[in-house]
Amino acid sequence: MASVAHVIEEELHRWDREIVWHAFSQMAEYDGLIVESAQGSWLTLVDGKKLLDGVSSLWCNVHGHRHPTIDAAIRDQLDQVAHVTSLGLSHPTTIRLAKRLTELAPIGLNHVFFSSDGSSAVEVALKLAFQYWRQCEVPEPERSLFLAVGSAYHGDTIGSVSVGGISRFHAMFAPLLFHVRHGPMPDTFRRPIDVPDDELGEFYLSEYEAILAEEGTRIAAIIAEPIVQGAAGMVVHPKGFLSGLRRLADEYGTMLIVDEIATGMGRTGRMFACDWEQVAPDLMCLGKGLSGGYLPIAATLANDRIWNAFLGEYAHSKSFFHGHTYGGNPLAAAAALGCLKVFEEERTLEQLPDKISRLGQVLEPLRNHPKVGHVRQVGLMAAIELVQDRRTNAPYPWSERRGVRACQVAIQHGVWLRPLGNVMVIMPPLNISDEDIELIGQAVKAGVDAATS
Repeated sequence: MASVAHVIEEELHRWDREIVWHAFSQMAEYDGLIVESAQGSWLTLVDGKKLLDGVSSLWCNVHGHRHPTIDAAIRDQLDQVAHVTSLGLSHPTTIRLAKRLTELAPIGLNHVFFSSDGSSAVEVALKLAFQYWRQCEVPEPERSLFLAVGSAYHGDTIGSVSVGGISRFHAMFAPLLFHVRHGPMPDTFRRPIDVPDDELGEFYLSEYEAILAEEGTRIAAIIAEPIVQGAAGMVVHPKGFLSGLRRLADEYGTMLIVDEIATGMGRTGRMFACDWEQVAPDLMCLGKGLSGGYLPIAATLANDRIWNAFLGEYAHSKSFFHGHTYGGNPLAAAAALGCLKVFEEERTLEQLPDKISRLGQVLEPLRNHPKVGHVRQVGLMAAIELVQDRRTNAPYPWSERRGVRACQVAIQHGVWLRPLGNVMVIMPPLNISDEDIELIGQAVKAGVDAATS
């Protein structure tokens, strides 16, 4: 029986290499892991090996795997209906989810458009902003330009790539993209050395204000990841930068779109990163952890001002002509309601400060490592950036795959991590145990030592 199981396992790996086209992967070199099952913070591979899921299966399993509350919510929904289109129909579960999101979201975000993934949620926000200026009470059709934060990542559809700024991911598609103004990345690590900490936020904001002053009435919206830029390398913004963008949007009469796909659902220690600076955006995008990592669902929340601009008689053609087949799918909505129920019943946000502190403690020794340029953390989002020289913070060449090598060693020590270039990313489930946090610290230390020696 063991030999038969081994043959089946080898065949699965071969099919995975030769048939499945994996995202962001060079398939000529691909040799990934295959997960057979999972429970809590742990993955079980087809060979029986167990690994701690140190990045919540790409940042979305906020309550871990196989949580009984979310499992039950999906099973109950299966007894009702699996799918109902949102074109002319709806379902109580989807409606209740929309209502619950408006209750949790920053003030004024009273309307919800559902889609299937984060990229689509951003695409919806961009199109809503664009269309708004053409049919609001006093139209400003010249507002067709977006202002994006530098080195942002908002997804992989054409619109979301256009407002993104990570050339390694998207340079190939440059001829397909529309023109966007990009401000500087408000980085607190790789930053102007002559600007004091307490002036850093205003320094970056002045650059954005200069663009707004130059472009006048052409800016349809500013779009930003709040507090932390995920795919850029878990880059942490200076305090006040987000609220400063809100102020600038108001001063120049434009909108603010906030992409909470990675930072939302408790990741930063509050339900939404916007909550840290009491910012209410005009549009907010959610995804990833919205369903607890169970089923594809995303949402774009809008305020009354935007909603009202789309109301009118049928003949006026003010409707939002955009939609997704599975937008608002009841099974996914049930998973999302289950995820939110866990937050409430287990008081997840109240439990986070101790876990956040513990993660910081286990990573603290790495701050003095000769090849670690920066250890940064917001909530249960953390990163360790490897450098060649701490004096200059010179990065390792991308081709040396230092982050990949560090994560491969972490796997050998029982923790699955996925890097961003030279940055080791740590984003465990919010209900992770102290014991498992300790294991992450040990595995990360081993990975850093091996990859930089």
